[in-house]
This record gives sequence, C-alpha cells and structure tokens, in this order.
Amino acid sequence: MTTDTKQKAATPVKALLGRKLGMTQVWDADGRLVPLTVVRVGTNVVTQVRTDDADGYSAVQIGFEKIDPRKVTKPLAGHFAKAGVEPVRHLTEVRTSSADSYAAGQELDATQFEAGQSVDVSGNTKGKGFAGVMKRHGFAGDRASHGAHRNHRKPGSIGACATPGRIFKGQRMAGRMGNVRRTVQNLTIQAVDTEKGLLLISGAIPGPKNGVVLVRSSAKGA
Repeated sequence: MTTDTKQKAATPVKALLGRKLGMTQVWDADGRLVPLTVVRVGTNVVTQVRTDDADGYSAVQIGFEKIDPRKVTKPLAGHFAKAGVEPVRHLTEVRTSSADSYAAGQELDATQFEAGQSVDVSGNTKGKGFAGVMKRHGFAGDRASHGAHRNHRKPGSIGACATPGRIFKGQRMAGRMGNVRRTVQNLTIQAVDTEKGLLLISGAIPGPKNGVVLVRSSAKGA
C-alpha cells in the first residue's frame, strides 16, 4: 500500500448512496443563480464493518434501497442475515478511519451531511451507445468542399503502413461512448432536507435521472 493510499484510508469519511432525481436552481444571498442537483439518499444501512485486525484495512459497507428477498442470491442472503438487515439492492464499500464508530445494522440518513459542506459525487455517466470520432473525441472531420468524397465525418489516417504495421493501443477511434465511472470533486451542499431525505448539491453530477450515485465527504477537503 502506497503512502497516498494509507493517507486516504486514514481519513474519516462520511458517505451515502442515493438516486439523482434531477436538477433545479435557486438564488443565493448575492442574487446569483445557482444550479442544483437533487439527490434522494433516504435511509442507508450498514451491512458490514471492516477492521485492520480482521481485514487489513478500515472500511464500512453500506446498502441502499430494499429489495424483495426472493430476488437475492443465497450468498447475499446469508450476508444480510449475518448483519441483521433486510436485503438491499445496492452495496458499496467506503474506506474510512472511523469505521469502528459504525455497527452492522446501523441506519444512516441525510443528517450525515450539512449545508456548506464539500462533497465528491461518483456515478456512471449517461450511456451514448456506439458513437463516431466527432461525437466521441471531438474530431473536426474532413473538409466539406468539392473533391471530398464521403469523408466528412471520418477519422482520417489511423496509422502507418509497413512500419509499424499495426495500430497503436489507445488510438482514438469510433466505439461505445459513456456508461463509465466518473467522480466530480469539491461540490458544495446547498441545503439538506432531513424529513424527505434529500441533498441539494450545487452543480451537475454524473449519470442520468434516477441513476445511483455515491455522495462522500470531499477527499481534498476544499
């Protein structure tokens, strides 16, 4: 384990899983329009606590959204039964130095965060399907004047001929776009609605509406 990893693992972290409901906007005290993303975190539950003695690192596993027990595999059913919780649909593990302050079966809600706090939000970006190089990588395309024969959106040359006689790895080409894990850092929580289990976060976060995201305290502490 590197020094950076040890430092990250030694940081007390608070985190919640939630669903991105959409975006709205408010006016701040200075009369500026602030775009907001609404995340419904509801109630999360602790399904496992990892310790340095037993697992070699300190972390807490949290779950989100209850699921019909008939839709859970036997290994997962045993995992939830051991923790004494009802089966949940989504699980994630967050490293934190304060794992010993959690207990299996403990419920977590929006009170984990407060207005003005900086957070990092992770989620899967919108899937765009198969896309060409202009949409996927921002290529300019070929000229659209006389003499250009059906080359307007093509990538152009992708490599040499005899030498090296192959396409280098990482060459930007057409392919599947989106649906990758991304994290937006140092977003500010504008407001917390504890009754409805909502977090109002300034700015945009990854993913489509109703996408599952992870909201955690900022790694950079801005």
